[in-house]
Amino acid sequence: MAKKFKDLRDNMSPERCANVSERTNDLLAEMPMYELRRAMRLSQEQIAEELEIKQGSVSKLERRTDLYISTLRRYIEAMGGNLELRANFPDGSVSISSLGEVKELTDKLELAQNVL
Repeated sequence: MAKKFKDLRDNMSPERCANVSERTNDLLAEMPMYELRRAMRLSQEQIAEELEIKQGSVSKLERRTDLYISTLRRYIEAMGGNLELRANFPDGSVSISSLGEVKELTDKLELAQNVL
């Protein structure tokens, strides 16, 4: 006879519940692009329409092992999200702003040095 999940969960020790919760959070924090899209209940066709590309291109995009950050940003934005880029170090993490801003800042610094 099948048991109800609620009964199984209620009989778990607090330590086991904590372990399961931690593992669940780990799995949710890291997932492939296609699983993220599915979790958002979106189809490849919906993403393709938002990106103004063909469905097959979305399929290829989701299977790629390497892609431009701008492409990933557009994909995330098509799902209604916002891409954040972070660098993690032993001493802490740093949010990296738009890579275009870094070049713009470098150009401004070079211009300022030339003026001086």
